[in-house]
Amino acid sequence: MHAYRSHTCGELRKSHVGETVKLSGWVHRKREHANALFIDLRDHYGISQVVVYPNAAFYEDAKRCPSESVITVTGELLARDDEAVNAEIPTGEVELRADEMIIESAAASLPLPVFGEQDYPEEIRLKHRYLDLRRETLHKNIIMRGQVINSLRRRMIDGGFTEFQTPILTASSPEGARDFLVPSRLNPGKFYALPQAPQQFKQLIMVAGFDRYFQIAPCFRDEDARADRSPGEFYQLDVEMSFVTQEDVFQAIEPVMAGVFEEFAEGRTVETPFPRIPYKESMEKYGSDKPDLRIPFELTDVSEFFTDEGKTGFGIFAKITNGGGKVIAIPAPQAAANQSRKFFDNMDKWAKKEMQMPGLGYARLTLDDDGNVKSQDPVLKNFAPEFLKELLDKMGLGAGDGIFFSAGKKDAAYKLAGAARGKVAADLDLIPEGIFKFCWVVDYPMYEWDEDNEKIEFSHNPFSMPQAPEGKTAMQVLEEADTVEKQLEIMAYQYDIVCNGVELSSGAIRNHKADVMYKAFDMAGYGPEVVDDKFAGMINAFKFGAPPHGGIAPGVDRICMLLAGTDTIRDVILFPMNGQAQDLMMNAPAEVDSKALRELSLRLDLPKE
Repeated sequence: MHAYRSHTCGELRKSHVGETVKLSGWVHRKREHANALFIDLRDHYGISQVVVYPNAAFYEDAKRCPSESVITVTGELLARDDEAVNAEIPTGEVELRADEMIIESAAASLPLPVFGEQDYPEEIRLKHRYLDLRRETLHKNIIMRGQVINSLRRRMIDGGFTEFQTPILTASSPEGARDFLVPSRLNPGKFYALPQAPQQFKQLIMVAGFDRYFQIAPCFRDEDARADRSPGEFYQLDVEMSFVTQEDVFQAIEPVMAGVFEEFAEGRTVETPFPRIPYKESMEKYGSDKPDLRIPFELTDVSEFFTDEGKTGFGIFAKITNGGGKVIAIPAPQAAANQSRKFFDNMDKWAKKEMQMPGLGYARLTLDDDGNVKSQDPVLKNFAPEFLKELLDKMGLGAGDGIFFSAGKKDAAYKLAGAARGKVAADLDLIPEGIFKFCWVVDYPMYEWDEDNEKIEFSHNPFSMPQAPEGKTAMQVLEEADTVEKQLEIMAYQYDIVCNGVELSSGAIRNHKADVMYKAFDMAGYGPEVVDDKFAGMINAFKFGAPPHGGIAPGVDRICMLLAGTDTIRDVILFPMNGQAQDLMMNAPAEVDSKALRELSLRLDLPKE
């Protein structure tokens, strides 16, 4: 018999009764009865019940053995009595009578419990992550992550893609975040950068004549932590394809994404095909380019109803709209009928405190004595009945409903309205569970206005191909955009995949023409010397024949987060950092000794405390 086990703790069944069995695992929990000691023994595969009787020579050792100790037990497998069967676990019909027991490793006092999965401070959980990972939910999440990656890899290979590995030590490249820099010992004063993404390399793979590339790629960005973003590193399904249009990318990737989510849905539904929503429409309907399509209502621009103070009696909004601002309405279905005024006041306080905005106006809709819809709240109180009816008809609302109003400059008004849409839906319990609603957000603007520097800047991905109407080239579109207003109207072949309000991926059809790239960067204020310096490898390669190509990079961590039904990606990452980008378990980052610094030709100049 094997030194440690003949079976795993998850595979024993009634068909094994009567066999001599050896199990090894962790002491999950113990229950002492008058005539026996019961041990739930756990390994990677499951739990089996072990029974130790008082006549066993090791009975006292078993009683004293701490939880989470590792033991090996040998004995006969018995069928449980009918009243003792545990239907909650696959091995619940049998138990192992311990004839021999060896304590392989006794556990010290635990800093956090494994059995029961009680909520514990994050600092303790991250410092002792190996214990946290023994917990059932987290353990299953990590197993699921590995299975998801296997599924993605299998589906990509079946789709005709080939996996390649790109460099980890590379040159700094602006991708919208800070680089992690690595000093070069052999080249004093020079630094490598860890890749924020394999962007340039995957495009060069296409220039090199390969056709369909993918990689489960590690990416590194020195940025702050968020619930859906880990500080330091993350993984993405990096994809690039040659001789493709935007639609070709969609047709290749949508079945992969839908298939993975269907495979791990566990009773949840995946709606296909994914709708395509232009960026402008997404912002106007949902106040976000990451729309949660599960929410059963949209935003409405009601600015036209507040341009005449004499008709509305609400001068605050009239002043905003007459100054070029917007008033965006957020429905709150049946909130007036089912919620107190406190609900509405709390939304206003949330806007001021959490969103750092002036606040949210609101109106509760009721019926007057004549059966007409009215509101006693200031925003709509002085509306003429026919004027109020016109507004409510546009929104599809009536008595019992509520409305919130976000007012201000266009971008700020939509930003608050989009966030309020999500909060109203969540607070009113209007977001259905058990469904994944995807969409493609398309037609992003190539440029946006930088208020701080008073210039245009790339809005998304600087390597994207500008859109050109039939009969025109991308270069003609750029050359004809001779004013800022025209430049801000240029669309790019850029797209995102969004699921349930979470952005899973950005992608684009690439700008593969050197002259067009020079022109696109020039319009954003970057001369040819900048392009030649920062993107030398790619721009030079484009001068030797580059195919039209495009790609995308869905985030593995976020995919797993949605499938696991958790709100944070730390629940699907083996060894995550904390919010300060620290690995509490390995004590990283850490100081290094002066000898190591000298070898790297570095001297510290730390900020004064």
